[in-house]
Amino acid sequence: MNESLPQRTDYADEISLVDLATTFIRRRYVFYVVSITVTLSGIAYALLAPEKYEYISLIQVAQKNSDEPIQSVESTIATLESRWLPEVATIYRAKHGNPLPLSVTFSNPKNTGLIRFATEAKKTEADTVTATHQALIESVKRHQDGLIKHAQTGLARQMDSLEQVLNSLRGQQNAGEALAAALEKRTQLESMAESLRSVEVLVTSRESAARTSPKRSLIVVLAVLLGGMMGVFMAFMSEFFVAVREQLITAEPE
Repeated sequence: MNESLPQRTDYADEISLVDLATTFIRRRYVFYVVSITVTLSGIAYALLAPEKYEYISLIQVAQKNSDEPIQSVESTIATLESRWLPEVATIYRAKHGNPLPLSVTFSNPKNTGLIRFATEAKKTEADTVTATHQALIESVKRHQDGLIKHAQTGLARQMDSLEQVLNSLRGQQNAGEALAAALEKRTQLESMAESLRSVEVLVTSRESAARTSPKRSLIVVLAVLLGGMMGVFMAFMSEFFVAVREQLITAEPE
C-alpha cells in the first residue's frame, strides 16, 4: 500500500534573519556613512539655528460693562486674522520690498475679555515684532473706539428724550409712578454710559525669559533616530541595486 508522503514546502525564495543580518553586515559601510551624515547634519542645524523667543502682547477689549465686551472677542480675533494682519503685512512689503518676516497668532484666554498676541522671532527682529503688534493694537483701538462713540451717541439721545419726558411729567398730577420709572431709567442710562471702557493695553511685545526654539536636545535625538533609520534603509537598498545590476549583466546576451 502506497502512502502519500507529505509535500515539502520550498523555502528557497524566502529571506531569513540570517540573510538580513548578512546583507546588513556586508553593506555596513553604507549604513555608517548615511547615519553619520544625517546625524552630523542634525547636530549642525541644532547648533547653528538662530535662537528664537516668544513675544507677547495682551489687551483688554472695549467693554459695555464689567462683563460684556462692546464687540465679541471672537469677532475681533477674526477681523485681526482676516483684515488687519494682512493690511499690516501689505504695508510692510510696500515699505521694505519683502514679505513680513514673522507671523502673529491670536488667542482668547478662557472666560476673559482678553486677546493675546504671540509671535516667535529672533532678538534681531524684536523691533519689527513691536511695530507689528502696536499697529494691530491700534487697529483694534480705532475700531472699538468708534463703537464706543456710537454707543455713547445712542445713550445721549435716549437721555435727551428721557429728560423731555421727565420735564413733562414734573408738571402733572398723579404722575408719581411714571416719574419714578423715568428717573430709574435715567439712572440706568447714566450707569451704562459710565461703564463704557476703551481698549486697555496690558502688555506690549514682552519677551519670554527662555528661548522657545530651537530645541537642541530634541533635534539631536531625532537626528540620531532618523540617521539610523535612513542608514538601514540605504544599506538594504544598495544591496538591492547591486543585485539588480548583476542580474542585468547576467541576462545580457554574449
